[in-house]
Amino acid sequence: MAENENKQKQINIELDEKTAEGTYSNLAIINHSASEFVVDFISLMPGAPKAKVKSRVILTPQHAKKFLKALKENVARFEKSHGAIQDYEQPNIPMNFGPPGEA
Repeated sequence: MAENENKQKQINIELDEKTAEGTYSNLAIINHSASEFVVDFISLMPGAPKAKVKSRVILTPQHAKKFLKALKENVARFEKSHGAIQDYEQPNIPMNFGPPGEA
């Protein structure tokens, strides 16, 4: 009976090719209201005067808390396998990556 219960709890998740490529982000901005958390993922490039939001994820407070728990658990597993992740001081925004590159 336990095997039958597991089959009922499975969810078929599809991942198309474009989504599977992922989107690089080196900055996240989080805002919230009483009913939702909004996470904007941004790619901030060296020398660029502005950055665009690459992806926005909207979560209920309950899902935000579950996501936080899952992320903490995964970071702990990563650090157990690969060592501590270095936490660097957050630079001021906009970041100064140095002089702009030249072609």
